[in-house]
Amino acid sequence: MPGFESSTAADRRFSVNLSILFTELPLLERPAAAAAAGFSAVELWWPWIDTPTPEPSRVDALKRAVEDAGVRLTGLNFYAGQLPGPDRGALSVPGEESERFRANIDVAAGLAASLGCPALNALYGNRVDGVDPAEQDALALENLALAARAADRIGAILLIEALNRPESPRYPLVSAPAAVAVVDRVNEATGLDNARFLMDLYHLSMNGEDLPQVIAAYADRTGHVQIADNPGRGAPGTGTLPLADLLEQLGKAGYDGWVGLEYKAGAADAFDWLPDAARGTS
Repeated sequence: MPGFESSTAADRRFSVNLSILFTELPLLERPAAAAAAGFSAVELWWPWIDTPTPEPSRVDALKRAVEDAGVRLTGLNFYAGQLPGPDRGALSVPGEESERFRANIDVAAGLAASLGCPALNALYGNRVDGVDPAEQDALALENLALAARAADRIGAILLIEALNRPESPRYPLVSAPAAVAVVDRVNEATGLDNARFLMDLYHLSMNGEDLPQVIAAYADRTGHVQIADNPGRGAPGTGTLPLADLLEQLGKAGYDGWVGLEYKAGAADAFDWLPDAARGTS
């Protein structure tokens, strides 16, 4: 991709999202595949959509796969329901889903702690018919405070993410200001100041936001960045987003964290846009 042949890529730290890339492989083979492609870091959505509390043997097997591959886990989602699928999180959904989220908190934090993972992402959850949005927001704040405290106990940050309205019409956080407002409420509720904005440039672009303005306004509140091109949610260079320029702006604004590769691509050409030398930065 034009622009990524310069120092822009070499100055970034890229992490492969194994829940959307290398999905042609079984989960336990993906960390090694990322390492073979030259990467030193990976991230994951909650890997077991069937349960928030998998058998310890399943958790241990994933931990060993990451360790044996020699890669670092840089981000992990809390349980978020059927993802990919109709759900967009569980923590604001009253009843069983909220209880499943709470049951998952210590499990996810334990896995993150065992691998030195510095960030845990909590998807807010869809609006529910017949439930007052204010009731959902109160439940969300309660659960996010629990998650923030769990993250703090392991020295990690809690991430709050904005999704995009076309793909997630019932998800209430569909703008950067909406997500950052939740970040502020969580930090005020806990006093820990460990909640941060997850800036996903694809989702924000799908919402029609001014990305340079978002970066200027919120780079200092951002704990993680994810990218995909738009349209199509493909690899950089397959759409029209000026991702190289945006990442350069983020760097100038002081963001020096990981950039998660969260796009759809086949294994054969998934990383052709990225110079080999830029993949293994630790």
